[in-house]
Amino acid sequence: MTEAFVSVTAGPPRTIAVVGGGQAAGWVLKTLRKEGFDGRLVMVADEIHAPYERPPLSKAVLSGDATVDSLALVKPDEFEALKVECWQPDRAVEIERDQHLLRTAQGRVLHFDRLIVATGGAARRLEGSQGATKNLAYLRTIDDAVALSARLRDIKHLLVIGGGWIGLEVAATARKLGLDVTVVEGAPRLCARTVPPAVSTFLADLHRKQGIQLRIGTSLCSLEDHPDDSCRVLATLEDGECIDADFAVAGVGLLPHTALVEAAGLPVQDGVVVDEYGATEDPTIFACGDVANHLNAWLGRRVRLESWANAQNQAIATAKASIGILAPYAEIPWFWSDQYDVNLQILGDVPVDSEPIVRGDLDAKRASLFFLRDNMIRGVVSINAARDLKLARKWMNQGRKVDREVLMDVTVPLA
Repeated sequence: MTEAFVSVTAGPPRTIAVVGGGQAAGWVLKTLRKEGFDGRLVMVADEIHAPYERPPLSKAVLSGDATVDSLALVKPDEFEALKVECWQPDRAVEIERDQHLLRTAQGRVLHFDRLIVATGGAARRLEGSQGATKNLAYLRTIDDAVALSARLRDIKHLLVIGGGWIGLEVAATARKLGLDVTVVEGAPRLCARTVPPAVSTFLADLHRKQGIQLRIGTSLCSLEDHPDDSCRVLATLEDGECIDADFAVAGVGLLPHTALVEAAGLPVQDGVVVDEYGATEDPTIFACGDVANHLNAWLGRRVRLESWANAQNQAIATAKASIGILAPYAEIPWFWSDQYDVNLQILGDVPVDSEPIVRGDLDAKRASLFFLRDNMIRGVVSINAARDLKLARKWMNQGRKVDREVLMDVTVPLA
């Protein structure tokens, strides 16, 4: 399968612009220097921080167990050694493709030979009456996490809108801090877009046992300042229930930052359309990370992934391709989430409407759920079973056939 846009005839670059300042951008910068690019390297980012990792934002940063400095992708002296011109805080506003020019909100103009877009996305906002309160936060950046962490220490009851991964991780952290927490999810089950019903049920039971109040299958109608106390919130749900809380956090998805590329006339479809090398239809413009919709050879379809692993590994492949080192990004998608004493990992293609083969005991919080096609593992969800997932990854890469009975039998070691 191929849909390659990348061209090796565009000539060696002397100036590479990287738009974005998160994890994907950081790995692009590191990789370019590691692979020998010694030209001009410019990073344009609207945050003031050096590239950093996002997974701790909803956990260790909120709880106070991690500092802002600990999130940095590289140490300050190592970043300085990369010799990156950092245009921060600034924002890329226009690409002139025919002239190879990048314009910014601060009035800067850069002539580039290659442009790599690693802009990620923004937290989806609640609109209209659903977000009609000042006592509402979203979590996407370091500054968001620091502000929310401070706020959590001043309240007793947190309302979380959204029962996806971010919402549940925030809820778990808030509960760890001793807060009362209510989670509202309009879908019939938690994380319905990414896991099958058995895992949704496991997650619901996990949070209820920790004291979380769940409202599942009922949507938010309105969220406003409490009429009796403007420093609190009042939520009205679709079923008529009213919930008052001290503060609210919304985790209702991510909107990829595609406007810059779309305005330049390049294809956008739930992200910037790129090939397996991270290249757009313009051989001098690339994209990677949360913003990129790439052709994944292992899945056999286009996909836009929001994960730590994708932000790192796709960025590495894209950076290499931008300087003519072509190795397709075809890794098996991998994601994880830490909630309370549970480490949950998802690998590969996990159909949300299929019955898995279960190994272990979900009630004991140690199990693996396997999804097979033609007796080969296509996807796995592991719950406190990292070894199972490691073996599954090996077998998936090998295309190895497996015995269903062996997978289910915990008395038979997987090897």
